[in-house]
Amino acid sequence: MTVTPADRRPIVTAADIDLSDIDFWARPMAERERAFALLRALDRPAFFEEMEVAYAPKGLGYHALVRHADILEASRNPEVFCSGDGGATNIPDMPAEFAEYFGSMINMDDPRHARLRRIVSRSFTPKMIKQFEADVESAARAIVDDLLRTGPGCDFVTEVAARLPLKIICDMMGIPEEHYRFVFDRSNIILGGMDPEYGAADMEEVGRRLLTAGMELQQLVQDLAAHRAEHPTGDLISALVTANIDGEHLTMQELGSFFILLVVAGNETTRNAISYGMRLLTTNPDQRALWLSDIEGHTPRAVEEIVRLASPVNYMRRKVTRDHEMNGNLYRKGEKVLLYYWAANRDEAVFEDPLRFDITRDPNPHVGFGGPGPHFCLGAHLARREISVMFRELLQRVPHLEVGTPQRLLSNFINGIKHAEATF
Repeated sequence: MTVTPADRRPIVTAADIDLSDIDFWARPMAERERAFALLRALDRPAFFEEMEVAYAPKGLGYHALVRHADILEASRNPEVFCSGDGGATNIPDMPAEFAEYFGSMINMDDPRHARLRRIVSRSFTPKMIKQFEADVESAARAIVDDLLRTGPGCDFVTEVAARLPLKIICDMMGIPEEHYRFVFDRSNIILGGMDPEYGAADMEEVGRRLLTAGMELQQLVQDLAAHRAEHPTGDLISALVTANIDGEHLTMQELGSFFILLVVAGNETTRNAISYGMRLLTTNPDQRALWLSDIEGHTPRAVEEIVRLASPVNYMRRKVTRDHEMNGNLYRKGEKVLLYYWAANRDEAVFEDPLRFDITRDPNPHVGFGGPGPHFCLGAHLARREISVMFRELLQRVPHLEVGTPQRLLSNFINGIKHAEATF
């Protein structure tokens, strides 16, 4: 049964909060912010039962880490808070058939994680990203050209925010343009499984759609990789399929899983940061005016502030490998903890007036790209570059662009915006 806003029980105390109830993630943003403030004020992290899903066994529940200090410490201690025992991107343990497609390095621990990251990380250093700078700028110009030709009333998310990261990731990998829409649609299914627009009527069908989307993306990149192995070009697929780092290379399965991680993480999260950022400028005209007064000077800090408030990834999961005390609380071996980056980026103990959008905020120790440690976002440099270039182009050429009330993605994992009308 669908719960309407009128039927929802108001959140008055922490006892009214259930992070495992998908209806919680359909509440207005102000209610979500108030709920996480209540959770941060508790003496210890709240514990929640898991949601039942048809495609995975129900676990015993999880601790919700919502304070900045807890997320920093857990991130710095991967030996205790591990990613590989059941996966980091899901609350229930990942079934074996899902691991074939979604068992990328984000769901691994060292030494396997370190091996894969060592192979692929050479393509994501600041020096390498700078080589794509002209491509990013050219793509952003073309997107704004199209926006001006189309005129107001278009969907900012699909026509602007989503296009830049999708094109750059696909071009880096060497995915032909005729496959862009295919990649976009499958990534929406993978991250939007609980949203009626992208998902299905029941959880069993959600599981089938997830597997199918993963299989189709993996098949696409493996077919291209087989060709690149014989006919290499200058793209990332060619580099990865021929990579030999200290005698190590990616298997076809590893390449497929990495591609799924890249298009999902690199496409969805950056598009949501751009979408959320434009909404922040719409509702904070003083900050828009300030940014316009010195676009180059304010861009670096403005981008960090957008990522902090957007927090495109709500959480990552970890499992405790041994009994461990952290910040005065005991965690038992085998327990799960969820690192709620979105909540940590609003922690009153770290950020003054945390709900305020301030493009001059400094320092800004957000965890929008994950916490410190081995799982810090591999694509952070690329994401920052894309967001910077896109907003520079928009502010210079469409300085009065605004977006309407966003249609939010129904997801406990991604803080996503599906649609928002552009006016200028």
